[in-house]
This record gives sequence, C-alpha cells and structure tokens, in this order.
Amino acid sequence: MYLGIDVGTSGVKIVLMDGGHKVVGSATAGLEVSRSQPGWSEQAPGDWWSATGKAVAELKAAHPGQIAAVEGIGLSGQQHGATLLDKDGKVLRPAILWNDARSFVECTDIERDVPAARKISGNICMAGFTAPKIAWVRKHEPKVFERIAKVLLPKDFVRLHMTGDYASDMSDSAGTYWLDVAKRDWSETLLAATGLTRAHMPKLYEGSEPTGRLTEAVAAAWGMPKRPVVAGGGGDNPASACGIGAVKDEAAFLSVGTSGVFFVSNARFSPNAGRAIHAFCHAVPGTWHQMGVHLSAAGSLEWLAHNLRRPVPELLAMLGDKVAGPASALFLPYLSGERTPVADATVRGMFAGLGQETDERMLTQAVLEGVAYSFRDSLEALRVAGSAVKEASVVGGGSRSRMWVQIMANTLGIPLTLHHGGELGGAFGAARLGLCAATGADPMTVCAKPPVAAVVEPERGLTAAYSDGYARYSRMYKAAKEVMG
Repeated sequence: MYLGIDVGTSGVKIVLMDGGHKVVGSATAGLEVSRSQPGWSEQAPGDWWSATGKAVAELKAAHPGQIAAVEGIGLSGQQHGATLLDKDGKVLRPAILWNDARSFVECTDIERDVPAARKISGNICMAGFTAPKIAWVRKHEPKVFERIAKVLLPKDFVRLHMTGDYASDMSDSAGTYWLDVAKRDWSETLLAATGLTRAHMPKLYEGSEPTGRLTEAVAAAWGMPKRPVVAGGGGDNPASACGIGAVKDEAAFLSVGTSGVFFVSNARFSPNAGRAIHAFCHAVPGTWHQMGVHLSAAGSLEWLAHNLRRPVPELLAMLGDKVAGPASALFLPYLSGERTPVADATVRGMFAGLGQETDERMLTQAVLEGVAYSFRDSLEALRVAGSAVKEASVVGGGSRSRMWVQIMANTLGIPLTLHHGGELGGAFGAARLGLCAATGADPMTVCAKPPVAAVVEPERGLTAAYSDGYARYSRMYKAAKEVMG
C-alpha cells in the first residue's frame, strides 16, 4: 500500500493507493488562509501538520489494515510558500504563500542585482516565488531574517515532522528562484542575492527518490509499523502530472484548482520567460516542464459564490448542462494579480459589459469563461515557447463540471480528456512517487495515464464565437491598467 499527501492551500488531501494504482480511500482536512492586508496571503505552518494528522486519522479509522501495510509515502504541495525556521526548527513567522503579492519590488531588485537571473532560473522573477519573499522579510522584518536557519516549502515542513529530515525535491525547489534549473542544483549566485547560502537550504532529491523514513513516533501514531519510506515527491502541479500521466515529452494537462495551470512536460530544459511561461524541473528524473500559471481559477468561482452568498453547486446548476454561447459580460480573473502572460502582481480583476439584464447566472458564466480565456492565454504563450499542444487532460476540482470543461474545450479549440480519479490531483501522483521510492520502479512506467472517463471535443459551432470572445477579453488587461493606474 502507498500513501500520497497533498498539502494544498484550502486543505490537506490524502490518498491511499494499492500496488495496482487503485484508490482504496481518501480523506481531506481543511485549512484557512489569513489575508491581513491587501495582497497578503499567509498560513500557519503548524496547521499543515495538524491537518495532515487529522486526515491520516480518518483514513486509519476507515482502513486500519491497509494503513498498516503502507510501505511508501509521497508528498505533494502548494509551491513557493516561504516557511522560515530557526536553528531549533521552530517557525519564525506565518508562511508567506504562493499567491501573496507583497514582494513585487523585491523581484526587480533581484533581477537588477543578478543580470543572469532569468538565464539561471529560466523564469521571470515573480512575487509568488520564494526568493523575493525572503528579500521582503530581510528588508521589512530584519530581526526575523537574522534568525533564519532553514527555509522550507510547505510539503517539506510536513516532511520534517514526518522524518526529521530537511529535504526537498527538484520540481518544488525550482519554484523558489534559487535553483539552477538546467543543472538541478542550488544556485549560490541567486541565494546570495537574498542574503542566504546553501546551508539555509534543504538537501535536494529527485521526486521518485527516498529521502528518509517515518520516525518511530509518527509511525506508531499513524498505525504504520513498517515505517514507510518517504519519497522526494513534487510540487502540486508536477505531482498532478505524475498522477495524470503527463511525464513524456509534450504530454499536457490543465489543472483547475484554486489556481489554474496549463502544464506541458519537456524532455529538455526549455525556458521562455518573455511571456511569463514557467520552466521548471519535473518530479521525475531527467525531465523538465513548461507551464502557464493563473492565480485565480476555481478560486474565482469561489470568490463569486462567497459574494453572492450562494454555494458553488447552486451557481453551476443555474447554467444547466451547457451554454448556448459566450456571455455578453466579460470577467478578468486577476483577483490576486496574474502570472501568465502579464507577470503583474499589482493588477486586479474586473467585470465588463454589465447591463440591466446581467444576473447571477450571467455573472457565473462570465467567471467560468474568464478563467477559460486565461487558459487560452497560456496555450498561446506555450505555442510561442515551442510546445505543440494538440490535446490535454483536465484535473482538479473544476474538472467535475462537464459544462465548464466544455467551455474550456470550445475556448481552446482542442480536445480535453477527463480521467477516472483526475480530481485527486497531486495526492494520487504523490502516491505513485511513493511507490517508486519504496520499490525502485521506473517512474516513467509507473506514471502512466489512468483510464479515460470521457473526451470532450470542441463544439465546432461555438469555437469561432469563443475566439471572438477571447479577442475581446485580450483587451481587458490594458483597460484594467489604465483604469487602476
């Protein structure tokens, strides 16, 4: 048996998988995000560990025999979060998360101080990355900065409590802006730009490599007498790629979670920072990936539901099984700034084209289409970057809405494939990496595509209309900047 633990933003999800990749059980424990100031986003690292314990306890109660047979565990998690620890491993401040926008000035500082930064990292420096967050702490919280002994990513903080090891994997570490992505090693040049050294970093592993074993105390508490090996794992998107089988060259998927990702696997390091396409290490050895990132995907729908005081399922139900064409209203989903294609942490979202006829139904459709148009931005940028994307799989909570997937297929103009278990995302991929670490199996073989549930083809009668809608949407960023300054 194998366990996959995904430390997400809204909750910790755990999947229990057998040797044939059948999901035996799953559990989730919720998390809260603190937004004490505009553009800020933080969590208490201790909550990740508490939520992990709750989810494991739920699985243990439901499947005690299978939990006792666990031999390998993989970790997945929200990327970029800055978790600062002192010399005793104690948390110094709340973790600054991936969708925190406060450090946009520090991004400029890093690229000014290290002219080769984009060449080394393969990416534009963005406020979501870990390095500029540390530069912000150094400038604004110098007493905290002086006490930093280690910087960990969210899933690796959970690993520390599981095994006692300061360790991370290549894919998650590539999103810190401290990694030489081509060499798959820490860049002392980029570390020095934020006042850190290699000593502040965890040891690097490939995602399918073992990093340690559960401590005796944790193994006893979790009911796992075999003290399972813990794999390097991956960032949530590379781990999702392992779950959906996107590990070979040009295999692609869309992740429609709180954030949105258009992910393409690459056999070689292929950076193209000009359109804010990320180029990171994959969670499997000798492989890289490109991805467009959108900070508010399903998060946009959750935001609308919160403000309309209607649950998401109710809003979706109002639209029925399909829509007849694009809404007259438009939505720019830049609620926390945006990465691809604008790399702008300060821009914010907007509605346009509102009229007397605009109601909750039209606002919902506009939000769904705005997110689909943002994915079209990524598709166009990935094509410019050299990726020939002809089809893609869909994972994440948003994949549960067939109507939304149809809107995305119409907008992108390519077939979208739904897989059984695709909503499990990074947790399932992490379990597969745990299997590799425990058995030594080849991740390229283990991380095969799961069974197909459905293929959603673009509706020929609507693709032209959605291309017109995308052309209108493409002008909204400039309008937003002009209006908000």
